[in-house]
Amino acid sequence: MEALLDPVLRPAFASGRIVDGILLLVAAEALALAWLARRGGPPLPSLLANLASGAALMLALRAALVGAGWVAVAGWMLAGLVAHLVDLGLRVRAATAQRRSSAPAGTTPGGAAFTRVTSFKQL
Repeated sequence: MEALLDPVLRPAFASGRIVDGILLLVAAEALALAWLARRGGPPLPSLLANLASGAALMLALRAALVGAGWVAVAGWMLAGLVAHLVDLGLRVRAATAQRRSSAPAGTTPGGAAFTRVTSFKQL
């Protein structure tokens, strides 16, 4: 199997093209997520920040594969860290907002415990 894949994968890794292919998949995922978000799907900002973090790390890998200097690799890694921190900030903010707006504990007169109709006549 290795002899079969070697002529294809060796140049793809040496040139960094393997990472380009993966980045195309990440871009397609971002477009799909944007399409889903427009139709009431998951919130987009945190997902895009997460994808940006992964993409930056993939670009750091690509820079290392093609022999770029340490400054380029470190720059992409720093970009990944920034995107990751943005993602974490958005998630913490959303969780904090959700905790603050949660319903009070216990039953309320308008709740299901007071409005459910139970009748033995229906049986």
